[in-house]
Amino acid sequence: MRDTPRPQGTVGDTGARPPQLRPGRALAHNTGASGSGSPHRSDRRPPQTPRGARQSDQDGRPGTSPPVPGRPTFLRSRALLLLGLPAALFALITWQVVANGPLLRTDRAVSRSLLHPDRFSERLADLGNVQIAVPVLVLVLGYAALRDRAGGADRWWLPPAAAAVTMAAVPAWVLPLKDWTARHGTSAVPPGVGYFPSGHTATAAVAYGATALLLLPGLRTVGARRAVVAGCAVLVLAVSYGLVRRGYHWPLDVVAAWCLGVLLLAPLFLLSRRMPRRGPGAPPRA
Repeated sequence: MRDTPRPQGTVGDTGARPPQLRPGRALAHNTGASGSGSPHRSDRRPPQTPRGARQSDQDGRPGTSPPVPGRPTFLRSRALLLLGLPAALFALITWQVVANGPLLRTDRAVSRSLLHPDRFSERLADLGNVQIAVPVLVLVLGYAALRDRAGGADRWWLPPAAAAVTMAAVPAWVLPLKDWTARHGTSAVPPGVGYFPSGHTATAAVAYGATALLLLPGLRTVGARRAVVAGCAVLVLAVSYGLVRRGYHWPLDVVAAWCLGVLLLAPLFLLSRRMPRRGPGAPPRA
C-alpha cells in the first residue's frame, strides 16, 4: 500500500480540493484583516513568538518584559564619579604631603611662580573667612526654609538642616587633618605647622556651594541657575587664588580642600535632587 500526500486545506475541509479563502480570514501579510487588529496575524490567536508575546510600551512598540530602567544606572554612575574622583585625588595629595613625596616639588615650584603678596590677594582670601562665608549661608538657609514652607513643600526643613550640618562638618574634618599632617607653611607666613588642607578654601567651597544648592530649586530659568552656579565657582576660585597669591597656603593645600568640599557637599547635592519642590519660585511638579 502506497502513502499519498494529503491535499492541503483548512481545518474541517474534506476532500482533495485547493484551499479556499474563508470569510473573516486574511493572508498573513494582508493588513486590516477582519477582526484581527494586527497587520501580521490573520485571526485573534495570540502570537507564538516570544517577541510578539511581549507587552507594548506607551508608544505601541514591543517593549521588554520586564521593563529595564536606565536612569538608576546612570544616577549610580554619576554618584560614583561625584565621590570617587575627589576621594582618590584627596587621598593621593594627603599621601604625598605625609610622605614628603615628589609631588611636593611641583607644588613648591607653582607656589614660587604665583607668590606675590599684595592687598588685593589678601582681600580675596578674606572671602573665605568664617565671618563672611557663614553669614551668607545662614541668610540663604532662612530664605530657603521660608520659601519651601510657604510653598507647601514636604519636609521643607530638611535641606536647610542638611546644609547646616554640612557646614558644621568642615572643622570636624579640617582640624584633625591639620594636626595629623603637620605641614609647614610658605615663606610668607610665620613658621609653624597645620596648613594642610586649607580651612579657608574648604569653608568657602562648602558655604558658597551649599548656598547655590539651596537657591537652585527656586529658580525657574536655566540662565538664573547658571548664574548662581557660576557665581559660586567664581567666589571659591577667587578665595583659592588669593590664598596662594598671598602665600597663606600651598597650591596643594587648596586643591585638597576642593576635593574635601566636593565630598562634603555630595550628600546635600543628592538630597536636593531627590526632594520635591513646591515653593512659589519652583517649577510645577510633573
